[in-house]
Amino acid sequence: MTRSYDGVIDQRLLRLQQLLKEDPLQTDRQLARQLGVSVPTVRLDRARLGIPQLRERARQLARQAVSQPRSLLADEVVGELLELELGRGGLSLLRTDERMAFARTGIVRGHFLFAQANSLAVACVNADMALTGSARLRFVRPVRVGESVLARAEVVRQRQGHWVVRVRSRVQGEEVLRALLVIAAAGGLSSGQAPPPVASRSQGEAG
Repeated sequence: MTRSYDGVIDQRLLRLQQLLKEDPLQTDRQLARQLGVSVPTVRLDRARLGIPQLRERARQLARQAVSQPRSLLADEVVGELLELELGRGGLSLLRTDERMAFARTGIVRGHFLFAQANSLAVACVNADMALTGSARLRFVRPVRVGESVLARAEVVRQRQGHWVVRVRSRVQGEEVLRALLVIAAAGGLSSGQAPPPVASRSQGEAG
């Protein structure tokens, strides 16, 4: 009985670590809802794992060393660049406002979400110049004014001047956008040449 109970706790702790890896800015209440436990239980689990509270996690992100992008200026990344490891991946935060949304619905226009994902993907490429060759997107759910969108990019592979980058954007841990982009570094895509296929996936899927 004790061994089974310990196993449940271990699985919950692993799930908590995964949720905070995907979105380190989630509140204890949001985590509790996803884990199906109480807020005090989440706080106890964080203490077991040595994970600080939200305010300190935000400070750590702000202090974290961020590589400077080579292919564009840091302020050309749409959203706030929180993490960047050239050739590996990055993290950005987009705080939405009324200027980004349709006036009648309050839903953020899709091109802002794509711009965040696309500019982050380009920033991850370890080259002096990089251009988007192709992109496959899936908008999972609408984003509303006032929501903050956390995008995480991961370089999937790199070959012959082409970088395949996967981006997943989330709001409070809930996925809102998937994107798979092929980025061509300088000289990687000649005039009139099509980029390589991103993957053999069903239409509309992006990772």
